[in-house]
Amino acid sequence: MINSSQKLNPKLFDKDVEQEPIRAGFGHGLLEAARSDERVVGLCADLTESTKMDVFKKEFPKRFIEIGVAEQNLAAVASGMAAMGKVPFLSSYAVFSPGRNWEQIRTTICYNDRNVKIVGSHAGVSVGPDGGSHQALEDIAIMRALPRMRVLVPCDSIEAKKATEAAAKNDGPIYLRLAREKTPVVTTAETPFEFGKANLLWDSEKPSVAIIACGPMVYNSLVAAKSLAEEGIEVLVLNLHTIKPMDKEAVIEVAKRAGRVVTVEEHQVMGGMGSAVAEVLASNFPVPIEFIGVQDKFGQSGTPTELVEFYGMGVKSIVEVVKKITQRK
Repeated sequence: MINSSQKLNPKLFDKDVEQEPIRAGFGHGLLEAARSDERVVGLCADLTESTKMDVFKKEFPKRFIEIGVAEQNLAAVASGMAAMGKVPFLSSYAVFSPGRNWEQIRTTICYNDRNVKIVGSHAGVSVGPDGGSHQALEDIAIMRALPRMRVLVPCDSIEAKKATEAAAKNDGPIYLRLAREKTPVVTTAETPFEFGKANLLWDSEKPSVAIIACGPMVYNSLVAAKSLAEEGIEVLVLNLHTIKPMDKEAVIEVAKRAGRVVTVEEHQVMGGMGSAVAEVLASNFPVPIEFIGVQDKFGQSGTPTELVEFYGMGVKSIVEVVKKITQRK
């Protein structure tokens, strides 16, 4: 059942549950961070409205820089501003940043340990009709591999606001991954959020599977958990919003309680959140594990819902995989 201590949205399972783009939460969070800290500045690569950095630009025009379609320069300029004491947030589509400017992020930001926050919007297949060329499915993998880089993947707009404010207060390179499409609001302002600490959103007395999810897939996982409970299958659902540094204690704990793990992410299964979870469990508490995500394929054009279902990340797919792994010994 829903973990009451997490104070989730009471309308979570209603047909009229509130929906808002996760990227909108970033815009609100950046504004609050900038109001609290005059060092916060914003840089964008000609996608100010799309990444929701426009609200920051409107209130703080002198602290905003439009770099234009030059993502490598975007990272280099941000690194220079950080060296001078600023707290730069740079935003673009994830397929362009960190996709196009990864080397600049590696060398000018991470290698020099600059206090820069990279915001990759429009990640995953839920970008929809923009198609495979604009659907970043590898960004968690390439960013978590970088020394000194931390990786955050909020599950909804409210958590994105909290994650943005937390990023502004935590020194060093941070990657914040955001989705484009409106998604159900899972959390509330009262839901606990701590950088580097996972949240157990669905709890059971005798779980047979632990579902570990991030981003918009947290909602799908909770709906799947409810459906499974109605069939008498008890599970846990862990919201792993911080991929790096991972909350190893929480991951190991749910694995010990359930004995089996299913990871769910809107990303390639190779190198993503599921791989990070597997690395932790392989060294500490090996259990049977199944990975839900994109299986070594590129995206394509379609509606967000169609694509999530096509690539096996919908509620029905999660339920099927959970049932499958319960048969493993």
